Amino acid sequence: MPLYTTDALILRSYQLGEADRIVVFLTRDRGKKRGVAKNARQSRRRFGGGLEPLTCGRVSYVERERRDLVRIDYVEPTRSPLSAVEAGALEYVGYFAELLDEWAPEADPNEPLFRLGTSTVEAIAAGVPIVRLARYFEYWLLRLQGVYQRSDRLSAEAQAFLEASRTCSPFRLGALAVSRAALREIEAAHRLQIAHHLEKDLKSVRVLMEMQREGAFQ
Repeated sequence: MPLYTTDALILRSYQLGEADRIVVFLTRDRGKKRGVAKNARQSRRRFGGGLEPLTCGRVSYVERERRDLVRIDYVEPTRSPLSAVEAGALEYVGYFAELLDEWAPEADPNEPLFRLGTSTVEAIAAGVPIVRLARYFEYWLLRLQGVYQRSDRLSAEAQAFLEASRTCSPFRLGALAVSRAALREIEAAHRLQIAHHLEKDLKSVRVLMEMQREGAFQ
């Protein structure tokens, strides 16, 4: 039974029985994995807060022959979105994690996708404006998957923001000149493309839309 220790990004986890959890995580070098974290609800030494969505860390796990689930020995967190400084940023964590989970293939390494995820966590922790970061994340996710389609219906301002995003670090998004109206244009265009290629609407999108109606991100 080979033992692996690697950089990973936690995408989601859910309860299994009384004490265990199923964990879905994206590794830098071996793609997306699913595993069982035994006694995760009791063992703070081995897991602590390391199973929260979009936690970056070192994950040690064992692969067993003819088993779909690996055995996770420990998660050592190195970066967490819980350190976000912008109000409302944590509401986007589930959205980013769900998109990565939907698009990351099982056991197929995709380092650019992994880097997009980890840089997004770092940008959240650094206080990058979350709505701008979300549009940047969507743009690059669609590009990395080879399905991005440029929309001629976008305003010149919206197109300028996307063009800048091609070469701009996520940590410099706050310096770009872009209005809320232009960001809403981009959001609508990306949402259509994402729903089209996934052939469904994401649960996290409905949550964000409800919060927008309530004015949480104004």
